[in-house]
Amino acid sequence: MTKRTAAKYKIDRRMGENIWGRPKSPVNRREYGPGVHGQRRKAKLSDFGIQLRAKQKLKGYYGDLTEKQFRRIYTEAVRVNGDTGENLVGLLERRLDAVVYRSKFVPTVFAARQFVNHGHVKVNGKKVNIPSYRVKEGDVIEVREKSKQMALVLEAAGSQERDLPEYLNVDHGKMTSTFVRTPALSDIPYPVMMEPNLVVEYYAKN
Repeated sequence: MTKRTAAKYKIDRRMGENIWGRPKSPVNRREYGPGVHGQRRKAKLSDFGIQLRAKQKLKGYYGDLTEKQFRRIYTEAVRVNGDTGENLVGLLERRLDAVVYRSKFVPTVFAARQFVNHGHVKVNGKKVNIPSYRVKEGDVIEVREKSKQMALVLEAAGSQERDLPEYLNVDHGKMTSTFVRTPALSDIPYPVMMEPNLVVEYYAKN
C-alpha cells in the first residue's frame, strides 16, 4: 500500500466517516478508529472537539493539507467580503488539484496532487505543476496530450463513483475542464456533511 493510500484510509478511520465516498473505504467495514485503542467507546466531544473535528475533516478532504497551508487559506477567506465559511470552501475548490479531482481526470485528490506535480496538466495552454495554483473563472484546465491515454485518467473519467459538479464544464473526449464559477457550499458534492462554519469558529477562538 502506498503512503498516500495509507494516509487516505487512516483519515477515514480517524474521522469515522467515508469522507470521499469511496467504496473501498475501511469505514464501510468498520467505523472505529485505527490502532489498538480504536474500539474504545468514544467520549462526547466538547464544543472545541467538534470544531477541531470539522477542521480536520475539511483539511483532510483536500489531500490532508498542512496546518500552515490551511490556515493561510482561512486567513484569506476572512479578508474577502461575504461569509467566511463560504469563502473558505470556494478558495479550496479553486485549487488546481481540487479542480483536476472534481473533473474526474484522476480517481482521488491525492492522485490529483501528484498528477499536477508531475506536469500532466495545462491551464489555458500552459503547463502548471503547482497543486495549490488558484484557477479563475473561465480558466481551461487540460490534461496534456501525452497523458490523456494513461490508465489512471481513463479509469477515472469512466467511473460512476462521482458526479461532475455544475460549476465545471467538462469534456472527457478532449480531457478539458472549464472552471465556470466559484461554487457555494451547497454546490459542492461532498459525500459527507462539511461544516465550514465550525472551522471559522475554531480559528476565531484559537
